[in-house]
Amino acid sequence: MSFNADKILALAGKNLNGLSKQELAESFRELLQDGLHGICSSPYEEGQKPGDLLTEKQVRRRLEILRPYTKWIRSFSCTEGNELIPMIAKEMGMKTLVGAWLGKDDQINRAEIAGLIKLAKEGYVDIAAVGNEVMYRKDLSEDQLVEFIEKVKEEIPKTPVGYVDAYYEFEHRPRITEACDLILANCYPYWEGCVLDYSLLYIKDMYNRALKAGKGKKVIITETGWPSQGTPLYGAIPSDENFMKYFINIQTWSKLEDIDIFYFSSFDESWKVGAEGDVGAYWGIWDKDENLKY
Repeated sequence: MSFNADKILALAGKNLNGLSKQELAESFRELLQDGLHGICSSPYEEGQKPGDLLTEKQVRRRLEILRPYTKWIRSFSCTEGNELIPMIAKEMGMKTLVGAWLGKDDQINRAEIAGLIKLAKEGYVDIAAVGNEVMYRKDLSEDQLVEFIEKVKEEIPKTPVGYVDAYYEFEHRPRITEACDLILANCYPYWEGCVLDYSLLYIKDMYNRALKAGKGKKVIITETGWPSQGTPLYGAIPSDENFMKYFINIQTWSKLEDIDIFYFSSFDESWKVGAEGDVGAYWGIWDKDENLKY
């Protein structure tokens, strides 16, 4: 048996111990320049939050920043100006994973589903996501969610349709998994308190569990990331260094093993503090003022 550096690198990640912050930043920028599979869009400017109307100007400006670095853009809603994201992204030559945001309000849900179907029929959707972490939040029943998924599949039969949730939900909810054309899994070692040094092995286990649950269906990691500031969660410690180390290992794995990953997130978003605590504002590759962090 011969030594295979690529296999070891894919398993354990790069040896980043002892690197200075400057050296980490150089590796971070090199991988970013080389291009990512996908980035989750963060369209809300400082002072905005979901529910506020997005303008074409702000969506276009932010997508122009992201365009040199990614093949795909993921959006989360099809109303309140979010429908502009896939439209402008396609104009710029990017592919789109477009989500309908579902919650407890049936009127909003139906508007989101209608918006997703309309965008897909107009050619702006490469992959359609019917809901994001709806089961995790317990906003809908399985029956309600499956009904929405089946409706979208019926309306846009040529577009792959899935549902986004934490990887383990696809193990626990086989009816939903069966309804999806592909598995759209959110995988966050940070939110499970994983120490940074073990985070690459941890996310590989998450990915493989989603693969097993999908029984041969393609798995896309629709969100993963690490916060650069905030309060630690058990062994998971936010810091600039840990942010860069996680990014470097995840992107290296993505390229070596051809794993489709949408990195979360593009820009820091202050409004997320309310839902996630102080770390919520610091997941971006760029800060809230649209400056590259490192």
